[in-house]
Order: sequence, then C-alpha cells, then structure tokens
Amino acid sequence: MTSLPLVSPDELDALDFADARLHAEHDLTEVWRRLRTERPFHRQPARGSRPAFWVITRYADAVEVYRSREFTTEHGNGLPTLLTGGDAAAGTMLAVTDGLRHQQIRAVLTRAFSPRVLAAVQDGVRRTVDDLMAAAVTKGTCDFVRDVSANIPLGAVCDLLDVPRGDRQYLLGLTSQAWSSEHADAPPEGSWTAKSEILLYFADLARTRRGGDGDDVVSLLANCRIDGEPLSDAELMANCYGLMIGGDETGRHAISGGLLALIENPEQWDALKSGGLNLQTAADEVLRWTVPSLHGGRTATADVEVNGQLIRAGEIVSAWIASANRDGDAFPDPDRFDLTRTPNKHLTFAFGAHYCLGHYLARVEIEAVLDSLRRMVSGVRQTAPETWIYSSILHGMNTLPVAFEADPAGLAP
Repeated sequence: MTSLPLVSPDELDALDFADARLHAEHDLTEVWRRLRTERPFHRQPARGSRPAFWVITRYADAVEVYRSREFTTEHGNGLPTLLTGGDAAAGTMLAVTDGLRHQQIRAVLTRAFSPRVLAAVQDGVRRTVDDLMAAAVTKGTCDFVRDVSANIPLGAVCDLLDVPRGDRQYLLGLTSQAWSSEHADAPPEGSWTAKSEILLYFADLARTRRGGDGDDVVSLLANCRIDGEPLSDAELMANCYGLMIGGDETGRHAISGGLLALIENPEQWDALKSGGLNLQTAADEVLRWTVPSLHGGRTATADVEVNGQLIRAGEIVSAWIASANRDGDAFPDPDRFDLTRTPNKHLTFAFGAHYCLGHYLARVEIEAVLDSLRRMVSGVRQTAPETWIYSSILHGMNTLPVAFEADPAGLAP
C-alpha cells in the first residue's frame, strides 16, 4: 500500500472516494489530514449515473451526523448501496432501519447478548484463539489472516446464531465475498450471489427453529412477536445476515491489522510482552487504529446544518471513520499506535442509535488474541508483503504471511 500525498486541490477533486481501488492500493493518511484541515466537508461531484455525495472527515462532524435525527440509514448505510439506488434491506435489517422499528428489532436482538450467553461465547473465543495460535506457533510460519484471524469471529458469531459446525466454513466463504473482493476488477455478480446465498441459508435455518425454545439469535427472531405479529421472512433473513457480516468482518480485519501494527511498531510489541498492559485498553487502540469499517453512510431527510455546513434534504453523506479516528482534535498524537491510549472514544463501532450491537464480541476476540500472543509468542516477523481487500466499506487484508518464534513457557502443557 503506497502513500498518496496531495499537491493541489485539482488532485483532491479527482479522487473517487467510492472507488475500492483507492482504499486497497493507497495509504490515505495525508489525504485525510489535508481534508480535515482544508476541506472537512468535501463534496464529491456526480460521476456518470452516480450522484454527488459529501465526504466528512473530522471527528466532531462525524459524531454530529451519527447523532442527528435528520439523517437516515433507510436508503443505505454505505456508498455502494447509497450510490446505486438504495439498500433492498432498508426497513427490515437493523443497520438500515430507523425510528420505532429499529428500537423494536434491537430490543429482540439484545436479548441474545445476555450475560450468560456472552460468558459462554467468551470462553469459546479464548479456547479457539489458543488452539489456533498454538497450531500457528508450532508450525512456525502461516498466513495469519487465513489460518488464524478468519476463524476467530466466525466461531463467535456462529455460536450466537447456533449455526451447525459443518456449515461454518461455507458461510465464511460467502461473507468474505459479500462486501469485498481479492481483486480490483471482480464482477459484482459474485457479491450479489454471496449475499443471496447467505439470506437463503438463514431462511432455511429459521424454518427449523420455529416453535422451539432456543435462545440463539435465529430462534429469538423466528419466534418473537412485535406488537403481536411475528417478524416477516425478510426481516428475519436480513437481521441474521447483518449479524453474520458485521460479526465476522469487524473482528477478522481488526485482529489481522492489529498484528501488522505490532510488527510495524516493535516498541508496542515489547509493551505487550512486558505483561503490564490492560488488554481492554489495548484492544480499543487496535480498533481505533485498524478501522475495519472505513465509513458510515447516511441520507439527509431535511435541510440540516452540521457544525455550520448546510446539507440539503436528499443529499448523501459519508462519515469517514478512517479519518475521524486519526483526528488530532479528538486523539492526542493520533498517528501513533499506542496500546496504553486512554481515553479512546474511537468511532469504529459508530455512535448513537446505530452503535454496533456486536462491539462486545469484537473486543473479546481482540483481547484474546493479544493475550495469546503475549503468552505464546516471543517474536514475530512478516515474511512477505500483505495483500489488501478491495472495498470502499471494509478495510482489511486478504493475506498476512508471518513467522512466529515460540515462547516455550507459553506453549508448555
């Protein structure tokens, strides 16, 4: 990934922030810095059939967009859907539903995150991480993305959904295609097919859970009543899909990016190995730094001012977490990866009514990986360049080849 400095406003105007190649192939640190300083409300003009949209880069402005009731997710919450006619799941899936229906669906889903369920999931995550890391460290070399990080969130979210173990790798393959690609020129049909297969899978699974008394997410959705009525098939499928995608992608990319950050910042590796770090604090810095979700999209429902900038009804806004999480007005020394950073009110899980329901799971997964690295690994090095996914929504790697040096004490039985 190459740095992309800017030398003129014309070059800024030429950038297409909806282009997955821009995010996969370039480090936009300097771009974000310049936008925050000189053009915090950048309006990207219409291109072909795609409408114009706002690029919002400052932390305070992003928070205001997330907080304001004058912006809706019901036309989509990311540029790929907002720029192509809207999200088909609007009004049915939690992430793209607002108002009373959002509150009602969220209340149902929140029941799946009870302390008892979460304690069991946390224990499962720790066992999974230790098993995966022990295998990778014993082998010595691995692709950390495919051999370790891709398999951690999958198990946790599938435990919540009670997905049969024999189906989990099949679903992992689908989720990795639904919102990103390994290639810049991948045809959209692959993404559409993956999304459809995920939806159909959960429709079939829900049919087997109707009338049961399970407390997994699929059972809760299949058997709940809101105002006396069951959820529609569309609502049920869409919310299982949303949890599957969100629960898998955020943790997977944060874990991979966290290891890369430790490799690139050896003083932070030393701090981790010292044993004195608070792992919850360290996990939040991994989440701030890696930015698994690049932006959040909204549509203005009325003319509204955001910190002095007028945005007209119907206009699309994109609040760039990738920039807000590096805003010096919100984070001292923002371009330093610091596992002791506190406070750390990053926007990786968004803000307000749409704050990510799975934030607890992602934090538990990252803490478990940091703990396992601290105990089992005495050294790590990258053995070949990493490769990045192509997406304008997600930020993460396809591959991260590494070599581990075992800590004998950590692997002792």
